[in-house]
Amino acid sequence: MRILFIGDVVGSPGRKMIKEYTMKLKQAYKPTITIINGENAASGKGITEKIYKGFLDAGAQVVTLGNHSWDNKEIFSFIDEAKALIRPANYPEGTPGKGYTLVKVNQLEIAVINAMGRTFLPAIDCPFRKLDDILAEVRKRTPYIFVDFHAEATSEKQAMGWYLDGRVSAVVGTHTHVQTADERILPKGTAYLTDVGMTGPYDGILGVEKEPVLKKFLTTLPVRFEVAAGREQLNGVVIDIDAKTGLATAIKRIQINDDHPFYM
Repeated sequence: MRILFIGDVVGSPGRKMIKEYTMKLKQAYKPTITIINGENAASGKGITEKIYKGFLDAGAQVVTLGNHSWDNKEIFSFIDEAKALIRPANYPEGTPGKGYTLVKVNQLEIAVINAMGRTFLPAIDCPFRKLDDILAEVRKRTPYIFVDFHAEATSEKQAMGWYLDGRVSAVVGTHTHVQTADERILPKGTAYLTDVGMTGPYDGILGVEKEPVLKKFLTTLPVRFEVAAGREQLNGVVIDIDAKTGLATAIKRIQINDDHPFYM
């Protein structure tokens, strides 16, 4: 079994890269399931129904979210009917949408879970305890479990990786928009990567125009962030899972940009 996960899609540049490269990546790596994080897909904040459906048309089976889940108010009109769209599971009880989904592919069932950290992010429910509750249910049905852990602090992401080692197939971080180079398989068999990176502008700062960010640092004055124009990039990861145990056997980072061209 193979999982392809594409990191935080930012605005129209990110959507362009999804449209251009998702099918090429699927042809090259032949994943069992393709997952996209789309929490920044609508002008850098949130997601719309049209964008969500566009990701499915591009080849994704699941779309995950994060702390910008609610920034585009349109989401409240469709999230409860969007079967392949999941938001962080540790939002409080009663929050619209769902935090995980089970996908059947070629007679196999794969669980995809979205959770969010609390360090430097909104104080929502404990992600560690929430994952305990979810795993108690999904492990009755499948050993193939992928976790998108949307968190700011590297320490919290690493803690989640160690906490879930041997209990899930993979823990991959999102949110910080810069791909880390620490991919590994933890001792008990869980694939881990602190941050998968983002898909969107290559020449901005975390996906937005440089000048307002520089002004913010130089003056501390309020500024308006806009999705950067110019060159684009795609970041992702491919993870191989043992069909018998549900544990990882390999993990490989993907970078597509002008400095790392994609070759079939």
